[in-house]
Amino acid sequence: MVFAQTPQSAATPSAQGDVSVTIYNNDLALVQDVRRITLSSGRSRQEFPDVSARIRPETVTLSGEGIGIVEQNFDYDLLSPAALMEKAVGQTITLLRTNPATGAETREQATVLAANGGVVLKIGDRIEVLRDDGLPVRVIFSSIPPNLRARPTLSVTLDVQQAGARPVTLSYLTPGMSWKSDYVALFDEKAGKLDMQGWITLNNSTGTTFTNARALLVAGEVGQVQQGYYGYDGGRPQPRGNRPGTESGGGEQLGDFHVYPIEGRTTIANAQTKQVSFLDASGVPAARAYEYRNDWMENRSEAESAASVLKFSNAKASGIGAALPAGTVRVYMRDTRGQAQFIGESAIPHTPGGSTLALRTGDAFDVKVQPVTEKRGLITTDEWTQTSRWRVTYPDGATKQGYSEQPKQYYRTQMRYIITNAKPVPVNVDVVQSGLARWWWWRDLRVPEESIKGEQETADMRRWVVPVPANGKAELTATFLTPW
Repeated sequence: MVFAQTPQSAATPSAQGDVSVTIYNNDLALVQDVRRITLSSGRSRQEFPDVSARIRPETVTLSGEGIGIVEQNFDYDLLSPAALMEKAVGQTITLLRTNPATGAETREQATVLAANGGVVLKIGDRIEVLRDDGLPVRVIFSSIPPNLRARPTLSVTLDVQQAGARPVTLSYLTPGMSWKSDYVALFDEKAGKLDMQGWITLNNSTGTTFTNARALLVAGEVGQVQQGYYGYDGGRPQPRGNRPGTESGGGEQLGDFHVYPIEGRTTIANAQTKQVSFLDASGVPAARAYEYRNDWMENRSEAESAASVLKFSNAKASGIGAALPAGTVRVYMRDTRGQAQFIGESAIPHTPGGSTLALRTGDAFDVKVQPVTEKRGLITTDEWTQTSRWRVTYPDGATKQGYSEQPKQYYRTQMRYIITNAKPVPVNVDVVQSGLARWWWWRDLRVPEESIKGEQETADMRRWVVPVPANGKAELTATFLTPW
C-alpha cells in the first residue's frame, strides 16, 4: 500500500542531505541522512547540524569510505535569549536603553550576577534586576558562547585515510516521532454497505524539521506490544466475531511488520501534525448486529442495553483488500434528512487482510436483555470421583497406598434471558454467557438443557443467537452444571 499526499511547499534551507525516515507506532523513528562532505586526511572534527534534538546518541552510526570514528558529541544546548543570558553569568554585557520621550539611546556596561527566574545585574556600584515590563531595553552580547548551537548538532571526530569529498551516511534512532491511523466509515444499513476512508496522522516533536524526506511507516510496536486486559478499547469488553484473515495485503513487509511507504517525498516539520490519505473504499458489505454478554451467571434486576455491533470484512472480495493498521474507526449514518451523523467509534488492532471485524459502536436504545437466575442449588449424581490419595508405611518398610472416592457434586444453575425489541423490524441478538471457565469448572462443565442450541466458543463462553420479532420479545433458557 502506498500513501498519497498533497504537494509540499518549497523546502526550507537545511544542512541535511538525502533523508529517509522510518516511523514506528510507539514514539520512535529511524533517521538515515546521506550527506556529501569534504574531509581532510588524518583526524578532523566534523559537525552535523539539523539532527533531531531528541537524538539517542548511543544509536548513532556514521559510515563512509575510508573513515573511522574517534569520538562523537551531541550538542543540544540550543541558542535562545534565556540560554545566552545563563551562559553570560559572570560576564560583562551591554545594556542599550531608549528614552521613550526623546528617543535618545544610552549604553551601560553590566555584569551578570545571576539568571535564575530573572536576571540580576551589577551596574557600577548598584545591583539591578533586569525587568521585563515592556520598556525599550536591549541586551548586547559581544559573542556567542562556543557551546551554544543555533540548531541541534552532532559533532564527530573522524580519522580519515584519504582527503576528498565523499558521501557519508548518518543513522540514528530518535523518539518524538510517531504515527497513527484513523478511519471514517459511513454505514448505509438499508443497503447493507459502508464507505470507508483511512487517514495516517504523523506527529513530529523531535525539535527538528526533516526536509524533502522519504518516509516509511511501520505498523507494529517494535520491541514490545502492550494491550489492556480486555483488548484495545479502554477496558470495555469487545464483541465476539473478530476473525483473523489469511490474505496477503500486497504491501511491503519488514520481518513480521507491515511497511507502508508514503508516495514521493514529504517535509515533516517540527511541531507539526500531518495527515495523509491511505484508504478509500466504497460499497463494502456490512451489517448491524446486537450482542449482550452476561458475566458469572449474574442476576440482573433490570434489563440492560445490548451492544450495537457493526460487522464487515477487509477481504479483497469486499472491496478493501488490504491489511489495516491499528487505529480508531469512527462510524457515521445518514439521518432522515440525509445528513451524516456520528453513531460511535471503536478501536481495531493491526488486522491482516481477509479478516472479519466486529466493532462495538455503542449501546442499543431499543434492544434490551435481562438475565435472571431462576434457581441454583447443589446436586449429587451417581458418578464417583477421586478426592485424595493416601499412603501408609509399616515398621518393616512395606507400604500400601490407594485413594478415596466420593459421589460427584455439581452446582445446578437455571438461567433465563429475557430479550425485548422495541424496533419496528425483527433482530437477532447474540446472547453470550461468560465466566464459565473458573479453574475448577472447565474440565467438566455441562449444559444439559437449553431452549436454543448454543455454541461453546471457548471454555469461558457460550453463545446463542436469539431471533426477536419486531416490537416483541423472546426468551432463552439454559441450565449449567458446574463441578463443586
